[in-house]
Amino acid sequence: MRRAARNMAIALLYLTLFSLLLLMVYLHFFAPEDRDISGEWTAQIDMTGQAAVTAYIWLQDIEAVSVSLKDVESGMGELTVQVDMALERTDRSTGTFRCNIAPESYENCEQAAYEAYAALFRELVAERLRMSGYAGDTGAEAVEALVSESFGMSTVDYLRSCTPALLPPLEELQARYDGSGTYETAEGVLIRQFEAGSSVQTKAERYIRDESELILTGEEGAEYSDGYPVIYILKDTE
Repeated sequence: MRRAARNMAIALLYLTLFSLLLLMVYLHFFAPEDRDISGEWTAQIDMTGQAAVTAYIWLQDIEAVSVSLKDVESGMGELTVQVDMALERTDRSTGTFRCNIAPESYENCEQAAYEAYAALFRELVAERLRMSGYAGDTGAEAVEALVSESFGMSTVDYLRSCTPALLPPLEELQARYDGSGTYETAEGVLIRQFEAGSSVQTKAERYIRDESELILTGEEGAEYSDGYPVIYILKDTE
């Protein structure tokens, strides 16, 4: 009887130890909050809303012509600026990172924004001309010629120089996203320490790693792009 009880106790001990080993293996390799997030990532930061609101406010001032914010947003299309981020893990939950705005992406986004802005402006000018009884051609090319003749520059150049900027300056976005340093993950929070000279700035954001996506949703009190999650897509580096 005692021998059977002892064997049972030993069996339970081995079972407990085995269960603990499995738990440790799971926590080490598969725990969601400690999933490996290393790799090269890219995100598209939406600039459409800010550009549309800026353009809408100015376009409303065109006399006798009405335009809605929805129309302006639709005319703007999708305006995005690319952010690249590389994370290199040095330990289970720590590593180094670098993050930067792609300047060529910003330039392309800005150009697309002003081209869409110019198209909307030409449409409203054409409508204003028709309302005033103008009998000439009000097509896009004709209106562009009228703008160039009136202001001595193209519609795009006129809007760039005479209206509020559609996008924040590149330097402002770089100050928000660019940087390098070290990171740590803990309980679903990505903590990045940006190293700039002798100072260190810490940014903590909640994250979700879902296959090829890394979603930074921010913490309470933390700032991220326009109040929306930033979704990074894992790059194929092969």
